[in-house]
Amino acid sequence: MIVSDLFSIGSVIALDVGRSRVGIAGCDATGITVTPLLPLLRSTIEEDLIYLREIIRKRCTISLLIGLPLSDSNKVTMQAIHCRRYGKKLAQKLQLPVAWVNEHSSSWNAAERHNLSYDRSGHLDSMVAYMLLEQWLNEKRRSQSTLTITSSEH
Repeated sequence: MIVSDLFSIGSVIALDVGRSRVGIAGCDATGITVTPLLPLLRSTIEEDLIYLREIIRKRCTISLLIGLPLSDSNKVTMQAIHCRRYGKKLAQKLQLPVAWVNEHSSSWNAAERHNLSYDRSGHLDSMVAYMLLEQWLNEKRRSQSTLTITSSEH
């Protein structure tokens, strides 16, 4: 199965993984409407899974999108290693495919865009997840329209 096929139809949940909170956003099954959701206040992996399973069940989620905070030069950071490890555990336990996206400067961009510079509630984290999912869906749409144009020329 091609990776893009995993994300064709169905709800996707985006996660902005932090040490104390996980920002969450989801899209509808068509990938048109993206919504920031209540953030997860991290506890144990088991407690985190209980919270996420409920969201996944309610939204009929078919895949995860997780941000990786890479450096300015696209190098892996310690936080990116932590995010990947946490994301792999989630994907395995939830039995969902996962896609990764570079989230460099996303917190700053979300804070600027939504005037949330000093937010400690987790709303900023969910807005980051929202922006990551929105960006990923837009890129996916662009690549699919390019494939459609290319394939229709032949």
